[in-house]
Amino acid sequence: MKKIALSIMTVGALFFGTQSTYAQEEEMEEVEAIEMEVQEETFASVDVAELPQAVKDAVALDYAGAETSEAWVKTKDETKIYKLKLDVNGETKKVYVDQDGKWLEKEDKDS
Repeated sequence: MKKIALSIMTVGALFFGTQSTYAQEEEMEEVEAIEMEVQEETFASVDVAELPQAVKDAVALDYAGAETSEAWVKTKDETKIYKLKLDVNGETKKVYVDQDGKWLEKEDKDS
């Protein structure tokens, strides 16, 4: 009888232990989603037609045939940074460029 009770308690402990692990993973995913939303909020939507000529030229030069479907802007250290959604040969790419048409790497665009 003791073995049955111990077996049931062991199964219960395993069940609650795994549920706790899943809850922690879900919490981490929620935190990451919130961080991504906050990072996205720093960019404001801008009309593609209003992009500076230097940005349009950089896209035309380095992504020949690409079409800019969406654009966002934020200001960092008095420099405007543009996030662009490009359609390149049926493939969607997000790229970052400053107001002078210089492409930015990840460490350059983060605040």
